[in-house]
Amino acid sequence: MADNKTDVKLLVKRILQLVVSVGGFAYIFYRIPLASVMDNWSLGMTPWVLATLVAANLTMIIQANRWKGLSVQGPEIPFKTYYAFTAMGYFFNNLLPTGFGGDAVKSLAFGKKFNQTSQSVSAVFLARIQGLLAMFLCFFAALPFALNKAEIPFIYTVIMTIALLVCTAIVVLCLFSDKVPIPEIVLNKLTFIPKLQKSLSIYRQHKKQVLLSSLDSLWLQFLAVFMTYAYFKAVGQSIDLSILVVFTYITTIVSMLPISLNGIGVREGIQVALFTGILGIPAPVVLSAGLLGYFPLVFQAVQGAIVLVASKKQA
Repeated sequence: MADNKTDVKLLVKRILQLVVSVGGFAYIFYRIPLASVMDNWSLGMTPWVLATLVAANLTMIIQANRWKGLSVQGPEIPFKTYYAFTAMGYFFNNLLPTGFGGDAVKSLAFGKKFNQTSQSVSAVFLARIQGLLAMFLCFFAALPFALNKAEIPFIYTVIMTIALLVCTAIVVLCLFSDKVPIPEIVLNKLTFIPKLQKSLSIYRQHKKQVLLSSLDSLWLQFLAVFMTYAYFKAVGQSIDLSILVVFTYITTIVSMLPISLNGIGVREGIQVALFTGILGIPAPVVLSAGLLGYFPLVFQAVQGAIVLVASKKQA
């Protein structure tokens, strides 16, 4: 009975998220005709689009390398395996809400295959949090320069500051989770927690791997900013780098809120609010640049689909 209620709640949640995404797209295209968006696309943008595909692939390579580096226990597993499961994660990230669904699928599938679920989940979880911290580092480094060039509402800084504090607390809890007492009633229901605590606490003894994975996270942020830069260059827009960094990461954080399907419909709205509302760039131009972001997402998801098909054939 309880499982049925949970399934119903999950279904309702998914339906509401779908409504937000579809409604967001419908509203934005009601305000901004698709024809005016497509007017900004031409064959001349091809080099920039190809550059984003290269950056997307480099992103997957670095993520796989970071995951491999954080896998400090168990047998030596080839890099190509980490890459394959990273691609699988991207496939599910485009089907599951919030962008975190793929992390859960790939870490659990990897752990089950190699009999090291707790470490796999711990490594992917820690890598995700490190990525967020690297993002906040770039955001706050660029913020003073951006504020000198544009009037950015203070609420955005507040939101990013709160998110930074939450992520920092999570990292500390990860590294020292074995020292956090867990109520017996929780342990009885979630029996995997002690194993996860142990796997996370191990990283205190592997400072080098944690440092290297942090550097990988910074490279990933540079690539993310480059891709946004490329989208706008593709439609003939040059934007100050500091503003681009700040707006990119505000958009990323807002898109992570579990109110839509992977931020679809919400991401486009916040981009128009920032780049049009603050910088004055025409809304059709902003939307045409933002929609180019789906090219690398599809490119990554297709690789994940190929991995899934190949794994089923081998099974």
